[in-house]
Amino acid sequence: MIQLTDSIKNNEKFQAAKKIVNKLKKNNHSAFIVGGAVRDLCLGESPEEFDISTCATPDEIQKIFKHTKPVGQSFGVMLVIVDNCSLEVATFRKDMKYVDGRHPEEITYTKNQREDIRRRDFTINGLMLDPDTGEIFDYCQGMKDIKNKKIRTIGIPEERFSEDYLRILRAIRFSNKLNFKIEDKTKKALHKVASNILRVSTERIRDEIAKIITGKNPGQGITTLSEFGLFKHLIPEIESLKNVEQPPEFHPEGDVFFHTCLVLDMLEDPKRTNLEVAYGALFHDIGKPSTYTKTDRIRFNRHEYVGARLTKEICNRLKFSKKRTTNITSLVKEHMKFGNVDKMKKSTFKKFISIENFEDHLALHKADCLGSHGDLSLYKYTLQKMDELKNEPIKPKPLITGDDLISLGLNPGPKFKNILSEIFDEQLEGNINSKEKGIKLAKTILSRK
Repeated sequence: MIQLTDSIKNNEKFQAAKKIVNKLKKNNHSAFIVGGAVRDLCLGESPEEFDISTCATPDEIQKIFKHTKPVGQSFGVMLVIVDNCSLEVATFRKDMKYVDGRHPEEITYTKNQREDIRRRDFTINGLMLDPDTGEIFDYCQGMKDIKNKKIRTIGIPEERFSEDYLRILRAIRFSNKLNFKIEDKTKKALHKVASNILRVSTERIRDEIAKIITGKNPGQGITTLSEFGLFKHLIPEIESLKNVEQPPEFHPEGDVFFHTCLVLDMLEDPKRTNLEVAYGALFHDIGKPSTYTKTDRIRFNRHEYVGARLTKEICNRLKFSKKRTTNITSLVKEHMKFGNVDKMKKSTFKKFISIENFEDHLALHKADCLGSHGDLSLYKYTLQKMDELKNEPIKPKPLITGDDLISLGLNPGPKFKNILSEIFDEQLEGNINSKEKGIKLAKTILSRK
């Protein structure tokens, strides 16, 4: 039995879930709220979603509710829309033999809720809740494992993992998110089957990693992924960050891998949950292993550019969109520019802060500092300078164009870009503010060339 708080009782999605359950019951079908929502309620947290499980078949669900949509009808999953809330309603089922590490060869609907629970992944996700009474149905000692803070598979661990190898990552994510330990038999099986993660689609792997690095304790999540040898299979470039020493005067925290974990942990809300910033943090020093040199001190010359190239390759492997790849790569490529921000001319500074999504770059820089030397002076300088320039146009329309240079008798060619760039810099510096002055400057530049 669980006591539901007023905030949960008044939750819009909970109310919708309760209505669905009650309507199914009125039509002589057993129905419950299941899975992660029940787990979160037991932990005193507010679930983001409420999933429902029932003995009603998809056809019966469609007859009972006016607004439905099949989202996985072959697996007995329907989307039911009530009070503008869309909730997944799944038919009790038992799965037959799995052949591809994801899908059962055959499913069979069942009226037995215990059988439905047996096919699920972890005990903490195998709980059912009657929303009217608060009664919890626990057929797999899920409540005990919540109390003991354990991640345990339902049934034989290797069998559960072989049914869907994404559960390898899910075990780590839940362990990380909830600060639960993976129990010994589950851990042993996880080590044994880790290499099978490559049988999972790239997109599902990518999205599960995203949940780890944008969730709670991302640094620990990355550490755990490495401990189970998963980065060797998924993103070997991350594994190569281990044991790469750094100059202690700038990085007293340790090697590049540990630093990367700290940077992820230091990201602040809302940037911590920003997928692009999180991946930018994960990849920002990925160019260091191949640029390592040790002369007067340890150096990683131009590692940001090497890292940007590697990041683009990884993002393409993970099948990110072109736009997302560009944004993540930019975070890696530009992150070292903050080191010279207090020495930049006004024009250079304006160009720098006009980078698309500059707030993301700023968030990464702050986390980068906090995950190493802890000196935020350049971060604070940037904020101060941005405030000073808030009444000035950061990226104004250029006063002079290529057509203006042609009108002065210059033939189109490589010189155009350099001349226009010099004039635009003077515009950003505030030294010229009209087309006439821009033309005059152009004539001066042309006279000395």
